[in-house]
Amino acid sequence: MTMIEIIHIVLPVLLIASAIVAVLFKDLLASAISLAVMSLLLSLEFYILEAPDVAIAEAGIGACITTAIIIVAIKKTERMEVEE
Repeated sequence: MTMIEIIHIVLPVLLIASAIVAVLFKDLLASAISLAVMSLLLSLEFYILEAPDVAIAEAGIGACITTAIIIVAIKKTERMEVEE
């Protein structure tokens, strides 16, 4: 197995893991950061698949702008989380 084949196996596993972690987190900011990590991993996968324009768009829009909008929205709302 070459290094690229190993990366093509590991990256989707990490993508799925970060998506599951984002759903399981109780803290909204932690979920937003986990989604940003997922988006950065996805942009890395696009780059490895030789689609650098899509990778740049995913990193810029998916990881940066979307995460910033989500964090601003979380900060502007009241937290009504129930402590268990």
